[in-house]
Amino acid sequence: QVQLVESGGGLVQPGGSLRLSCAAIGNIFSISNMGWYRQAPGKQRELVATITSRGTTNYADSVKGRFTISRDNAKNTVYLQMNSLKPEDTAVYYCNAPDIVTMRGVKYDYWGQGTQVTVSS
Repeated sequence: QVQLVESGGGLVQPGGSLRLSCAAIGNIFSISNMGWYRQAPGKQRELVATITSRGTTNYADSVKGRFTISRDNAKNTVYLQMNSLKPEDTAVYYCNAPDIVTMRGVKYDYWGQGTQVTVSS
């Protein structure tokens, strides 16, 4: 049994910062890629950023230069540092680990429960 546990969402004013965390918990052998997605009301879920186990990153154009994804492989945790937040960043943010290999050797695609980020004055 594996879970992705997210934390760090909340309400922030425009121009402010938040840091999201997502810890993968359970009988984990390895995790290759981790990432963050978001879904605003009435819109489709979209990619925010991804990071490989070696630290290679990829960002949506809308967040480049403002958001930074990082990970601690020893803790099976991925972070999203969000700076210069805008009202259009308001969404539910989801953590994703598409290729977790368990101790039994089975590969799964896991999603976190989502954490609300609201940017408003």
